Amino acid sequence: MKKLLLTKEEAALEKEIENGEWVAVPDMTKEIKKYQTHARNALNKIKKINIRMSDWDYNNIKLRAVQEGLPYQTLVSSIIHKYLTGQIKAG
Repeated sequence: MKKLLLTKEEAALEKEIENGEWVAVPDMTKEIKKYQTHARNALNKIKKINIRMSDWDYNNIKLRAVQEGLPYQTLVSSIIHKYLTGQIKAG
C-alpha cells in the first residue's frame, strides 16, 4: 500500500488524533444545527457603527474601495471581520 504524503498541518492533526486529543461529538446532527443557527444569527444581525478617522484614512479607504469595486462601508466591514478572524494581523 502506498504511503500518503501529508502536509505539516495534516501530519500534526493525524498525530493529535492518534494521541487521543480529539473527541467524537456525541450528537453530530444536533451540533451542526447549533452552529448553523449561530452562523445565521450572526449574519442576520447587521449593526451600524460610527467611527472617527483622519481625513487621510477616510480618503484612502474610499479610494481603495473604488479600486476594489466595493462600497467603502463594505470594505471597512471586511477589514474589521478579517482582523477579528485572524486573517490579517495588526501592524
